Amino acid sequence: MVSNKAKHLIRTIIAALQKAVFPTRCLVCKAFLESRQQKSLSQDFEDDASFNCRNRLSFQNLMTGFLCPTCIKGFIPVKSPMCPVCGIMFKSREGEDHVCGECLTSPKIFRISRSPGIYDREFMAVIHCLKYKGKIQLARPLGMLLFSAFIGFWSTNSIDIIVPVPLHIKRFRKRGFNQAYLMVRDWKRIAKNLNIELSNIKIDTDVLIRNRWTDPQTGLDRKKRMTNIKNAFSINDQAVIKNKRILLVDDVYTTGATADECAKTLLSGKAEYVDVLTLARAM
Repeated sequence: MVSNKAKHLIRTIIAALQKAVFPTRCLVCKAFLESRQQKSLSQDFEDDASFNCRNRLSFQNLMTGFLCPTCIKGFIPVKSPMCPVCGIMFKSREGEDHVCGECLTSPKIFRISRSPGIYDREFMAVIHCLKYKGKIQLARPLGMLLFSAFIGFWSTNSIDIIVPVPLHIKRFRKRGFNQAYLMVRDWKRIAKNLNIELSNIKIDTDVLIRNRWTDPQTGLDRKKRMTNIKNAFSINDQAVIKNKRILLVDDVYTTGATADECAKTLLSGKAEYVDVLTLARAM
């Protein structure tokens, strides 16, 4: 049986050969990464005993090896003051959290929504690399960033089921993966390495079904998005979610139309409440 030390040495040698033949470039600006930048935190996730430190789940640490230092600095974290309902960060950096005008005039069906970063510039480009360019190696570090937001905004005993927003079968076949699921599938292993109890939470990819094809939401205003997504989802088994506290997970929150429609469907199945966690929040 090969020891962990030997496995680590083998991976190091293979990685060195790969980098010598195929130098790593920044996924956004295509600049060559220096050798000291090419080691990603997530690559040594299982072997690093010092990983039990939540502040290492930062965008800077997680994206080292994928982005150059300049592009890493383009990440904008969501911070207060923000709306405590939909999680939008206010442009003014003064004052306290307060409910935004949109949530006052159009109350949300879900309870709360949160995101770790703003959907803009380099972060938008990174998400597009995963979603549209098939860079599924990004799912692991982005999933860790999403997990960091989860443990920052929720207590683990406040959620019973994690539900990734489903894709229509045609889109799933074309893309080959559901990015929302890829980002949460390793959460229990991440939690174990952080000594966080997550065994009580189930990740369910079957209970919520996308039963109607919808046009891409990109470029549509809120009204058109709501019309486009209306009645696009259904419940597979109501017994699974009855009286359960649901965390709906997706990649981007833009107007909240998809999140609201999913929440409406889940609540119609007698879920206790639906919260929303997305990787990025549009301004």
